Amino acid sequence: MGYKVDAEGFYGEYGGAYIPEMLYPNIRELENNYMKIVSSDSFQNKFRLLLRDYAGRPTPLFRAERLSAHYGTQIFLKREDLNHTGAHKINNTIGQILVATHLKKKRIIAETGAGQHGVATATVCALTGMECIVYMGALDVERQAPNVKKMKMLGAEVVPVHSGNKTLKDATNEAIRDWISHPVDTHYIIGSVVGPHPYPDMVTRFQSVISEEIRIQLMEKTGRDYPDYLVACVGGGSNAAGAYYHYLEDRRVRLISAEAAGLGVDSGYTAATSLLGRPGIIHGSRTLLMQDDDGQIEEPYSISAGLDYPGVGPLHAWLAESGRATVYAITDEEALQAAMLCTRKEGIIPALETAHALAALEKIKPGIKDVVVLNLSGRGDKDMETYIDKLEI
Repeated sequence: MGYKVDAEGFYGEYGGAYIPEMLYPNIRELENNYMKIVSSDSFQNKFRLLLRDYAGRPTPLFRAERLSAHYGTQIFLKREDLNHTGAHKINNTIGQILVATHLKKKRIIAETGAGQHGVATATVCALTGMECIVYMGALDVERQAPNVKKMKMLGAEVVPVHSGNKTLKDATNEAIRDWISHPVDTHYIIGSVVGPHPYPDMVTRFQSVISEEIRIQLMEKTGRDYPDYLVACVGGGSNAAGAYYHYLEDRRVRLISAEAAGLGVDSGYTAATSLLGRPGIIHGSRTLLMQDDDGQIEEPYSISAGLDYPGVGPLHAWLAESGRATVYAITDEEALQAAMLCTRKEGIIPALETAHALAALEKIKPGIKDVVVLNLSGRGDKDMETYIDKLEI
């Protein structure tokens, strides 16, 4: 059973490109060109140079001694929070801005939830002199105000979206509408492993630098290039896809995905897509989707803006359904307590998204000799207001 994308853009039964006719030229242009572009020596040289000298890669693999002692195992944190802009998102936006430049696009649009992808997109647009429009749910504009200010300072136009529940799903809808209206000069930088083919595969490839580095760094630190457990949070799932990529076919590695249970899986206020979702179409791909009996999308909820999405990337839907990944649903409260534990034990304040992955450490019960790598996908600067409020700091 394979876990890489097939020629039609499917992972098992999930994926594909279910798009309105007006988007066919945009998607076909990408599909026909992206592999030729990204596999060329000139692209790889530019990509690797920017990852190193601009984003700050490789990010460290840090042995978390006090967390390890707390859980009675060997825990390593892959420090994506140390990237320029504070998260893994910059890996993908650097890759996609180079693709857009190659395709001679003049205008960039993006969607964002927590704001990290929006900031990363605005950053690479400033770097290359591209016009940048970021769509963001009005609720997320409020709860992620520091990132909104950063995007504006970087020269991006931030468009609040007031439809639906005013979060990531709705921002994505508006970005797609914009793209339909500007098919020739605009490239849509999707921020996660979602959307129509080739986006899930393209974003995964750009993020796969994470697992590429983990292999090298683990060999240096432990004498072997694979962990027993590899843990990551999953909303759309780009940080997890990048961390998993080079281990997808390696059965020695147990893949652990942490989703947002919100107030509880059965509370009606949740984003536990892999546990509650059924196959459906959202934003151009077939995946697991939270929906009612009539097929209407159910509004997700999470304390974390980056996990507040009713679907999941098609790769992750396939990993969950096939049993290759074990999915845990983490409540808001569990995530908050895990964030506090990490902060007090290691002096690292994680993003709320990452806090869900940290909370999964309570569930997996690794052994004393096991090696656990957790992808610390982002830093908590953007979430300080929530932490202050909820933890009563």
